[in-house]
Amino acid sequence: MIDDAIKAIEQIFTRPLRAILWKSILLSLALIVAVGIALDRLIVHLIGAGSASLESTLGPQAHAPANALAWLLSFAAGLGIIVGSVLLMPAVTALVGSFFADQIADEVEHEHYPADQPGKALPLWLAMWEGCKTALLAVVIYLCAAPLIIFAGFGAVIFLLATAYILGREYFELAAMRFLPPPDAKALRRRNATTVYLGGLLIAAVVSIPIVNLITPLFAMALMVHVYKRLSGTKLRTNT
Repeated sequence: MIDDAIKAIEQIFTRPLRAILWKSILLSLALIVAVGIALDRLIVHLIGAGSASLESTLGPQAHAPANALAWLLSFAAGLGIIVGSVLLMPAVTALVGSFFADQIADEVEHEHYPADQPGKALPLWLAMWEGCKTALLAVVIYLCAAPLIIFAGFGAVIFLLATAYILGREYFELAAMRFLPPPDAKALRRRNATTVYLGGLLIAAVVSIPIVNLITPLFAMALMVHVYKRLSGTKLRTNT
């Protein structure tokens, strides 16, 4: 597994994958900014409405306290959005990965398994469907873990372990479905659940590091191509 991870990291910065890396980074940042702006506008609207309601209820003398409270809430919400954008990276990664999965897998297979039959690109709708399902599950896990992260340290551990499961599952199945029908790919993942989960832990470790987590789609897909090849009985052939 460590050898697979090293090969994945080394290939991320090679010329063929650099273009995909920049595109995935730009798309990830665009999604994060879009979500951040939407949440900020919503919070500002709610705070403004609450402040106006407070003033109308208590009278003009409540104007200064209401403004002070609104400012504090806006500041806290801004910090929350920044922290939340880091914790929502698993969901962003799932969506971004579904766009570029086949391009990444093609490069890994060409570089490390040139003698093997190449995988068949997934229909975009299928890759997007898998990515959306994983992203929604990641958001649910985030919403459940957020209070525990704030009030209890073990929430971060729960978040990491759950992220390892959902991202490990998604990227392995995306790699496997290039060669197998979806039911067979899922069955192979279930038969090798421990190995896939260990790979997911490596992905979760990367996605938990700010800035570094922008490489997650490339690292995760490249890693799981190697894991699939190993589990499916394909011997590694390096292009030397």
